[in-house]
Amino acid sequence: MYKIYFFVPETHVENVKNAMFANGAGQIGNYSCCAWQTIGEGQFMPLKSSNPFIGEQNKLEKVPEYKVEMLCSEQNIHEVIKALKTSHPYEEPAFEVVRLENF
Repeated sequence: MYKIYFFVPETHVENVKNAMFANGAGQIGNYSCCAWQTIGEGQFMPLKSSNPFIGEQNKLEKVPEYKVEMLCSEQNIHEVIKALKTSHPYEEPAFEVVRLENF
C-alpha cells in the first residue's frame, strides 16, 4: 500500500483526483474516492526553459493550491501516477509516494 501526496491549483483539484480515482486510488475497504485535502499557498519560479501553466519565466509566483493525500494499492500505483501526471496542468507536478506498512 502507498500514500500519495500531491499539490494542485484549486482550479484542477477535482479533475486530478477523479483521474486518479478512475485508475484505482482512494480505495479503503468498502469505500472509494477517499482523500484528504487542505488548501495552502504554493510558490515557484518558472525558469528560462520552462513552459509554465501559471506565471511568467523568471518571476516568483504564489498561487492557492491544494495538498491532496490518498491511498493506492501496489497493483495500481503506476497507472495512478500516470493519471496524476497526465491530468495535472503543471509541466512538473510536485508529488510524493510513500510505502506504508501493514499492521
